Amino acid sequence: MVHTVVDRGTVGEASVFRDTYLKAYRGMVLARVLDDKLASLYRGGKIHGGVFLGRGQEALSVAVGLSLRKGDIFAPLIRDAAGRLAFGETVLDAVRTYMGSPLGPMRARDGNVHRGRPREGLFPMVSHLGAMISVVNGALLAHRFKGKAGTVGATCLGDGGTSTGAFHEALNQAAVERLPLILVIANNEYAYSTPTTSQFACENLVDRAIGYGVKGHSLEGNDLDACLKTLHTAVEQARSGQGPQLVVAKLLRLCGHGEHDDSNYVDPRFRTAPHGRDCLKVAEEHLLQQKWAEAKALETWRNEAIQKVEEAVAIVQREPTPDPYKENWCALSAKHLSEGYDEP
Repeated sequence: MVHTVVDRGTVGEASVFRDTYLKAYRGMVLARVLDDKLASLYRGGKIHGGVFLGRGQEALSVAVGLSLRKGDIFAPLIRDAAGRLAFGETVLDAVRTYMGSPLGPMRARDGNVHRGRPREGLFPMVSHLGAMISVVNGALLAHRFKGKAGTVGATCLGDGGTSTGAFHEALNQAAVERLPLILVIANNEYAYSTPTTSQFACENLVDRAIGYGVKGHSLEGNDLDACLKTLHTAVEQARSGQGPQLVVAKLLRLCGHGEHDDSNYVDPRFRTAPHGRDCLKVAEEHLLQQKWAEAKALETWRNEAIQKVEEAVAIVQREPTPDPYKENWCALSAKHLSEGYDEP
């Protein structure tokens, strides 16, 4: 196992990294604005089902999405709005799914976080924690059998998901097959309301990497600089044939498990700890300190994100909802619903 020491130098040229950082920050802002709007719609009774926010996890998530390229596979989890957007999901796709529009990628047949476009490498998540690791393994094996080289697959998990049998079996399989898998663990101190002290006894989850024979990387998950550099390293190592990479990021969920949860169980000490800081604020401070952006630009980018989200919501609110008495509730595998179907 290798514990990655985050290089504070560059990923390529300094100017390239600066541009990547700016792109990542704007993606984080868009994800935060989108999440806040979805939470508002939920509280207003416009969204049915659960709403799960990525507040506090945007830096880690966006770094995953940006580290991948076309042809790769990304299987996000419930708090990965930033990663989804960075990988190519549109705000319109997200809003349509949450609001049950039949024009969304899931055609109003599944709710909220179970959305994606598999043909484009964006996999809809399976709610059973740990299950997406084996799904990505299967896709990577399919690439191998077809002779498709140079691709990687990434999926995300919370600390609680590492206690499941699915996590063990799939990570063991990836290690044995030396698959180009990047498994990103967001250690946010709680599996819903269960603290990590009741979940595992090892000092750090990255210590598990050695038991599976995979490389381990650990970082502060609210530091965008560290997230971008560590994920870049992990992805390049997987892509170059060095096998699975386990990335463990320490951070704090800055909201409840879902909008139905007030998170009153969170130890107040975590909220004042370094890893409890808001990743957006950390990134903003870095941008200003490095003179990569001015405060006015940050405000402009946020306003642009708000406008983009509001426009998407306005579009979806004008779209018809499915009529349960007229809709043919067939599976998404039906020809007229399957991916590739030309919508009018």
